[in-house]
Amino acid sequence: MKDFLGKIYTRFSNDIGIDLGTANTLVYLSGKGIVVNEPSVVAVNEKTGRVVAVGKEAKDMLGRTPAHIKAVRPLVDGVISDFEVTEEMIAYLVRKAEAYSKKNLGPRVVVGVPSGVTNVEVRAVRDATRNAGAREVYIVEEPMAGAIGIRLPIHEPVGSMVIDIGGGTTDIAVISLGGIVRSKNLKIAGDKLNNDIISYIRSEFKILIGEKTAEDLKIAVGAVVPHEALETSIRGRDLITGLPREVVITDSDVREAMNASIDVLVEAAREVLETTPPEILSDVMRRGAYLVGGGALIKGLDELISGVLQIPVHIADEPLTAIARGTGIILEDLEKYKDVLIQNEDEIARPK
Repeated sequence: MKDFLGKIYTRFSNDIGIDLGTANTLVYLSGKGIVVNEPSVVAVNEKTGRVVAVGKEAKDMLGRTPAHIKAVRPLVDGVISDFEVTEEMIAYLVRKAEAYSKKNLGPRVVVGVPSGVTNVEVRAVRDATRNAGAREVYIVEEPMAGAIGIRLPIHEPVGSMVIDIGGGTTDIAVISLGGIVRSKNLKIAGDKLNNDIISYIRSEFKILIGEKTAEDLKIAVGAVVPHEALETSIRGRDLITGLPREVVITDSDVREAMNASIDVLVEAAREVLETTPPEILSDVMRRGAYLVGGGALIKGLDELISGVLQIPVHIADEPLTAIARGTGIILEDLEKYKDVLIQNEDEIARPK
């Protein structure tokens, strides 16, 4: 009977994978691939309490809204800070993904979360996803999903190192035999680097810029290892005159701004290696570490980490989508990957 119901559900419901990120949320639809890639931003009308916009439309409103409309990021450091708004965002993204398919039963959903999240945080993600219409919810740690997404041999007795640099958090994990052997989660990632750039330009050039300008600057000229000279012009508000002013920013300015945070990130990777068992460490030395997430695209970061840690460092193919692809691979064979999922505390407590 159970198998029969399973076949019915498979035929009439979707399998959806969600990379629930602080900066961007990606949605994988089984059979279609990644169908949604939207900023994790929601615009709320504070007079009515209603959601005005979600995703790209809401991000375009950041810093440009009237007093009664607030553009908020419901995820802070990779975990839910505003439950109701996150629920609305997930429901919107699930509806948008399901528009690509004619199946209408509640979907099975796999959600990626940072490593080391608490039971309370896992429950919040599970409840928000279930309330958004999911029939079954499975949770997986993002570095594990990233390793699966880039097809690392996670079930074999071979050590693999993954460094997932997202918007709110960086996850560093060493994986072997379907489990995380050593890991570290730190709050230094894309958003922290943007804030470093804002602070540096404020102190050095006496100009105030917004988050979006800092992000664009990081993408355009951000390089942690000097190579070719890069420069771009930015506009902001002069702190002395209060008027708009334009200045030219070089890669060395951005490098100096990000320097302290990048050093902490590299040191954290070193700490993970220092506590890794010798046999697994020898595998990592031979096979190298893999960078996934948006931060993997910072120019020269692989070169810098490789130089400090004395191991090869590879940037994964399409690092931005690695975790979402991993959730999709898990959905294709839940039985094979059930051991990598974070167990539901209700299931753990249930008598056998």
